[in-house]
Amino acid sequence: MKILVCGGAGYIGSVCTEYLLDHGHEVDVFDNLITGHEDAVDPRAGFFKGDLGDREFLFDVVKKGGYEGIMHFAAFSLVGESMQDPGKYFRNNLCNAINMADAAVEAGVRTIVFSSTAATFGEPETMPITEQTPQNPINPYGESKLCFEKVLHWYNKIHGLQYAALRYFNACGASEKFGEDHSPETHLIPIILQVAQGKRDKIMIYGDDYDTPDGTCIRDYIHIRDLAQAHMLALNAPESGHYNLGTGNGLSVKEIIDAAREVTGHPIPADVAPRRAGDPPRLIADSKLAKAKLGWKPEFENARAIIETAWKWRLKFPDGYKK
Repeated sequence: MKILVCGGAGYIGSVCTEYLLDHGHEVDVFDNLITGHEDAVDPRAGFFKGDLGDREFLFDVVKKGGYEGIMHFAAFSLVGESMQDPGKYFRNNLCNAINMADAAVEAGVRTIVFSSTAATFGEPETMPITEQTPQNPINPYGESKLCFEKVLHWYNKIHGLQYAALRYFNACGASEKFGEDHSPETHLIPIILQVAQGKRDKIMIYGDDYDTPDGTCIRDYIHIRDLAQAHMLALNAPESGHYNLGTGNGLSVKEIIDAAREVTGHPIPADVAPRRAGDPPRLIADSKLAKAKLGWKPEFENARAIIETAWKWRLKFPDGYKK
């Protein structure tokens, strides 16, 4: 298939582009490089530097591209920032995404695979989270993603545009060539590895008195290659809809830190700080539907295997991509 990857210069988009190419697909990347990196674009892919807000350019690219599918990763994703500047998130994550859907309809693109988020569920009362769990976002980031899920539902009914919205929590790990390089960095594993690199003095644990086995928060960490596999499989989803992606187990903050100590050989000092507001004790997704309907088979299901790939990439690219 020929696929357009919107946001293919970002962390998840870059590895999905690589995965698609490795599996025989033809890929073009569309990215404005605001948060992405041109060096993260696989050299085997075509590249269009552009913004989804530029409807004329976007429509021209999609119309001429002859794409069978579009993958959409081009969203802002900082929860805290969305609470400070909600307009930025709704303009890009919703309005610009609608531009992409309109371009797909006009060009006759068959399907869209949307990188959604488990943040659409807010703070669920029961675990694990299933596709039927009520969606009650608690921040504009999650709300903006949920809004576009609803847009896709109606575009499917009205225009026949097929879609798969994939909801997941913590993307992590790296391939050999592509990894995580954000500024500012807000994700746990790369921050821990910065301590191992000597770029930070210590890691902060926000709360160690939660109702979990070791007192720290438990989250669903999914390796980036497993996410890429799910996105590729979703191009041929048997029906339009939503799929949760998760290991079903979850890992605690302390388990992640301990695994990083083993992998890096660094003591990685850690201090405990007060809990952060709005941090639930557990967030774990049920992915039975994705496994049954898409044939998804995640390969990385333990902390050490995940962190080993991230650490290898960090050693190869100690300062991330070229600035």
